[in-house]
Amino acid sequence: MPLSVLIAVGTGSADIPPLDVARTIGVHLGAPWDALPPLRDSIVWDLRLPRVLLAALVGAGLAVCGAVLQAVTRNPLADPYLLGVSAGASTGAVLVLVLGVGSLALPVGAFAGALTAFGCVLLLLGRSFGSATRVVLSGVVVAQLFSALTSLVTIRSGDAESTRAVTFWLLGSLAPANWVSVGICALTTAAGLVVCLLYARPLDALAFGRETAATLGFSPRRTEAVLFAVTAVVTGSLVAASGAIGFVGLLVPHAVRILTRASHRLLLPTSALLGASFLVWADTAARTAFGPREVPVGVLTALIGVPVFALLLRRRAGAP
Repeated sequence: MPLSVLIAVGTGSADIPPLDVARTIGVHLGAPWDALPPLRDSIVWDLRLPRVLLAALVGAGLAVCGAVLQAVTRNPLADPYLLGVSAGASTGAVLVLVLGVGSLALPVGAFAGALTAFGCVLLLLGRSFGSATRVVLSGVVVAQLFSALTSLVTIRSGDAESTRAVTFWLLGSLAPANWVSVGICALTTAAGLVVCLLYARPLDALAFGRETAATLGFSPRRTEAVLFAVTAVVTGSLVAASGAIGFVGLLVPHAVRILTRASHRLLLPTSALLGASFLVWADTAARTAFGPREVPVGVLTALIGVPVFALLLRRRAGAP
């Protein structure tokens, strides 16, 4: 993974050797080395490194959340956006863009929208929080509601520039990456991974059903409540920083399960590493392969994810 980061940071319209990238990082961390020229130093430290690190964090977080939700809901099609947080974040981001509050407020608006959507899911569930089916249905309903609100706000704005910015953000983009967003996503992703690892054994049990988990001495209701809340917060912070990037949380856990059928104690960190690597290289391709224009990384992950997921389905079904 560190080598992938060095190569990805050095790849772009101005190629920078991995050793120069490592030297720049070392200088900023206090190493007594000679710094690169100011322009190249700024390209590495201010532009590319935050973006590559954010891609790794978003990929890791989405993959872990997808793996957890697939186990909790016993639904192989579950992904991090199951609880409607992506649609809520989109509505919050669109409101910020349309109102012209400023780009710095966009992550705040998106995160607030994500939490609002999750709150709506909780209101719909009421005392039925332990029902995986009701969780899925509530997430779908809330997602449709906030998607409609996003469309309504976008249409009413009547501003071509705002509409273009909204569309680009909704497709998923890591272009706005900065050190603040990297720090926030690092904290939420790391904390979320730790909590999920603490629930690795209950997750193994839940994969066989709530009755099995209860028989083994785990509380299905408590486990589901904690993990739904954790995945909602982690996904909300990631979507606030990058927009909705599809297929990472759906595809990566399935790929890992094919490579290894180990317990969640190994599945979760492996999914995090694979998700991080996948999104780092997908974003590198998105910003370089179609130059000078940049393609939203969410478009590229969908183009890659659809055929790969189809192959995984055929392999699991034993098709030739």
